[in-house]
Amino acid sequence: KDAYAFTSTGAATKLAEMKFNYSAMEQHFTLGENAYLEYLPEPTIPCRHTRFFSSTRLTVHSTATIFYSEIYMGGRKYYNEGELFQYDLLSIGSCGERPDGTPLFREKMLIEPHKQNIRSIGVMHGYDVFANIIVMTPPDKAAAIYSRIMPYIDQRKGTALGITTLPNECGLLIRILGPEASPVKEKAREICSIVRQCVKGKPLPQEFPWR
Repeated sequence: KDAYAFTSTGAATKLAEMKFNYSAMEQHFTLGENAYLEYLPEPTIPCRHTRFFSSTRLTVHSTATIFYSEIYMGGRKYYNEGELFQYDLLSIGSCGERPDGTPLFREKMLIEPHKQNIRSIGVMHGYDVFANIIVMTPPDKAAAIYSRIMPYIDQRKGTALGITTLPNECGLLIRILGPEASPVKEKAREICSIVRQCVKGKPLPQEFPWR
């Protein structure tokens, strides 16, 4: 059986031709003293029978700030009769550390739609898209950002947001749920703008019209 995963580059990978029958992405971000980085890629779309593994390591100095985001679609929602949550496996892992190797946090999400009810409460319920956002920043900046982001469930737009602190006072973890990619991306940019204002004193510019 053929399976594809569309990543933020827009490229499709045919999993059936791979030796181990899965695709994987490994990322390592390193930020030195007082560095600042925003990472907002396009959504990843796990198509039917995809087995996709993602591993991200964030090595961040205590004075630096990184806004790291990733958005995952439930599948090709409007392809033929739809492919929502018809992938085989989605494994998403991330960890944070200091430049000297001191571990700060580690998180792992393993989603196997054929083994669990994705539509149950506490998983995806009625949502089709989710964003995972990690903000590693000094404690004073984290407190300022946290105070400006309120958790919510918006029945009108069909979106929801939750926020919590990361261990070891290294930053924040934010999740966004929505029915489509557009409102989730919009909210992710809004949060990124808050982070930039709190850390750099300036908001994000307007998004380019062709995006």
